[in-house]
Amino acid sequence: MIVCHKYKFIFLKTNKTAGTSVEIALSRFCDQGDIVTHLSEDEEELRADGGGLASQRYRAPWTMYNPRDWYNRIVHGEYKKLYYNHIPAWKLKKRLDPEIWDGYYKFCVERNPWDRVISQYYWRCRDLAEESRPSIDEFLESTHVRSLRRKGFQLYTIDGQLQVDKICRYESLAEDLEDVRQHLGLPEPLELPKTKATFRSDRRHYREVLTPSQRDRIANMFAEEIRLMGYEY
Repeated sequence: MIVCHKYKFIFLKTNKTAGTSVEIALSRFCDQGDIVTHLSEDEEELRADGGGLASQRYRAPWTMYNPRDWYNRIVHGEYKKLYYNHIPAWKLKKRLDPEIWDGYYKFCVERNPWDRVISQYYWRCRDLAEESRPSIDEFLESTHVRSLRRKGFQLYTIDGQLQVDKICRYESLAEDLEDVRQHLGLPEPLELPKTKATFRSDRRHYREVLTPSQRDRIANMFAEEIRLMGYEY
C-alpha cells in the first residue's frame, strides 16, 4: 500500500494481482513524506535495485502500543504496524486525514477470480511435493481462498460500495497502469519487476485445471467481483 503526497494517489494492494510488482514500481515516484508499506527482505532488495523508495512511515507510534504489542516487540522483535500491505479501505480511511482520503486518486488491481484462485493454489503449495499437495477441492475449503475475498473485493469496498477511482485489470495491467500514469502525471512509465511469478511451475490455463464443479464454486464465492468486472469463465 502506498500513499503518495506529491502525486496525490493511494494504491490499495489486493492479493495475487501483481500488487507487489506495482508497489515496487510506484515507490520510484515517492519521497520522504509518503507512506510505503513494508515488503519481504528479498522484495525490499528488489525495490532498492530498481531505484524505489524503501518502506517508511508505516509503523505505529509507541503511544498506540498495548501490552500484546509490547510483548511482540520485546520477545519477537516485531513492530506494530499502522499501515500494512493489504490494509482494507475501511481501516485506511479511518487512519488518514479526510482531505487525503477524499482528495487523492485511489486505485487497485483486480484479476479474473478463476485465474486468481489457481495462482493462490500454486503459491501456497510452492514448497510441497506434488504428491503432498491438497486437492483443489480441499484448497477451496481453506482459509487461503477466503483470504482472497478479504484481500480483494472486501479490501477496496466499504459495505459493498466501491472506494477507488479506478480498478486496473490484471489482464490488461500495462495499458491500465499507463492510463493511471498519465492521469497522475508520473514522469516515466511503470516498469514492473517479476516477483512471485517464478514459483508457479504449472502454467496451464485455469480452464484446463478446474472441473465444472470447481468452476461453479469459485463463481459463487466471487460473484460480486465477477459482476463488477464482467469476468467470464
